[in-house]
Amino acid sequence: MKIPQVLLIEVTHAPGRLAKVLAHVAEFGLTIQGLEAIKRTQDKTLWELSLNVDEGQEAMVSKRLEETGAAHVLGRSDRVFDRHRGGKIDVRSMVQIGDLKTLRDVYTPGVARVCLAIAKDPAKAREFTAIPRTVAVVTNGTAILGLGDIGPVAGMPVMEGKAALFREFGGISGVPILVESKDVDEIVHVVRTIHATFGAIQLEDFAAPDCFEIESRLRRELPIPVLHDDQHGTAVVVLAALISGARMAGFDLAGATVGQIGLGAAGLGIARLLLRYGVPEVIGTDLAEHALERLERAGGVRATLDEVMSRSEVVIATTGVKDLVRPSMIRAGQSIFALSNPEPEIEPLVALEHGARFAADGKNINNVLAFPGLFRGALDAGATSFTDEMLIAAAEAIAEVAAEHDELIPSPISHEAHDRVARAVAAAAAQPGTPIAYGQRPAGGEGAGTGTR
Repeated sequence: MKIPQVLLIEVTHAPGRLAKVLAHVAEFGLTIQGLEAIKRTQDKTLWELSLNVDEGQEAMVSKRLEETGAAHVLGRSDRVFDRHRGGKIDVRSMVQIGDLKTLRDVYTPGVARVCLAIAKDPAKAREFTAIPRTVAVVTNGTAILGLGDIGPVAGMPVMEGKAALFREFGGISGVPILVESKDVDEIVHVVRTIHATFGAIQLEDFAAPDCFEIESRLRRELPIPVLHDDQHGTAVVVLAALISGARMAGFDLAGATVGQIGLGAAGLGIARLLLRYGVPEVIGTDLAEHALERLERAGGVRATLDEVMSRSEVVIATTGVKDLVRPSMIRAGQSIFALSNPEPEIEPLVALEHGARFAADGKNINNVLAFPGLFRGALDAGATSFTDEMLIAAAEAIAEVAAEHDELIPSPISHEAHDRVARAVAAAAAQPGTPIAYGQRPAGGEGAGTGTR
């Protein structure tokens, strides 16, 4: 597994000295992620050099750079840990309490009037509380990033990061909720009992196959939007990338056979949304029988890896297995989206060299482009569930912004893109139509009816 390393190196001012350092880095087979001058003196510059290194090689890199004589390694930057020290989020009052009058308004005795008004008309909570702009970010830590089952507390930095992104790009308060349980019934019960605090629920980093049942049950039982981001946020951004890829490479997505390698949460979410978007055939492969059965229930077709590679015009891979797709498997004219991070199933340049018409990896195709706008739009519209129409509207909005800037995908820190997604989702939520089955409130009462998964 590749990990980021940030080195502080001191380089003497001399022609070609910095170039020599970078040449040595290339000889080590390392990828440079960033280079920034931190401090300059009359004869030296302090540089912050960001690299991707194999786990366990951190000390070796420093030692070998020192041995070359091209630079003096002063140490490793703790920039990443410094950004996390003390946590990344907090809760702050929107009202400045600087006098007794304000205190009495926001707390006792004035607050009682608002409580009584909400008790009489619960809909007033939308106007007089933070509930409609607050989202629970819920995890049990069983599928954190590419790290696996490391537990909910170890996953807290990810949940805080989600909350920070909600605030920055959606104006939403994200509240991490860590659930120390792997029991589906217990998890559903916990979320159901606390849901009144929130305007929506984001499920995060729950392992498959439990994630499907947890989401399906909560969608049926709660009157607020519920979304498993690893499935649907990822699917939205991948659909946007495919729409852009079709524009850039000239393939016809509406007439293509799309192959999905890996049918975990992300892979199955992608396959399902592509079918709902109108892709005529999605074939998929996975080692797990339950994953193949879910694909078939969603309308896809099971296949082997070789069949996916031989039959598909567009191939998407979300397995986490480096170099799974061999160069010899590539067919001339295929479009390849190898999305596993940090190392893809096949490097895009390798795919292109062996006949692919178009290739991309997962470094820029990130669900951060989707979930802030998805939730902002759903909350603004007062939606009670997410529909496929809302997900597709989000993907099309992302693709439109990308087209305007001649990109595959907009920058994840583009406020324009997030705002456009939110407006598109809100508009789709307001349109009359039939919600997707797993998002419907069954007519027979709580828990009645069946979903599509």
